[in-house]
Amino acid sequence: MSGPDLFFDSSALLAGIISDRGAARALLLLADAGLLTVIVSEQVIAETERAMARRVPRALMAYREAMRSTGLRIVRNPSPGETEAHEDVTAHPADVPTVVAAMKAGVDYVVTLNRRHLVDDPGVAARSGLRIGTPEGALTWVREQLEQEDR
Repeated sequence: MSGPDLFFDSSALLAGIISDRGAARALLLLADAGLLTVIVSEQVIAETERAMARRVPRALMAYREAMRSTGLRIVRNPSPGETEAHEDVTAHPADVPTVVAAMKAGVDYVVTLNRRHLVDDPGVAARSGLRIGTPEGALTWVREQLEQEDR
């Protein structure tokens, strides 16, 4: 696959799967078309499956099939030592493993709906060295990248 590498957290991945429209869905469709790569950690997969099982259990099999068709890349969770070494990357401890997994994967953009702990705290992006935004922001950024490639 070519194009940008986007790390989805579980909130963005769930939004892209459950909704039949919206920026998160559009990004998954672009991944399906081979224009970008969606990367997640093992933790993101587990969190998303738990949420799917609670909210729309009948859609769990469709979710798994959709993930296969996107060419999804799954990275290992960071070790406890890696997580501990970066525990100050965000003020919300539950988000540290997700941010560290994205850092280790060397992604171009972290896609999340977690405004409170990730998007609206510019310190997270500064400390992690990552571009972090909502699906809408990521879609705008991806469009810009694809336009630059076409030039």
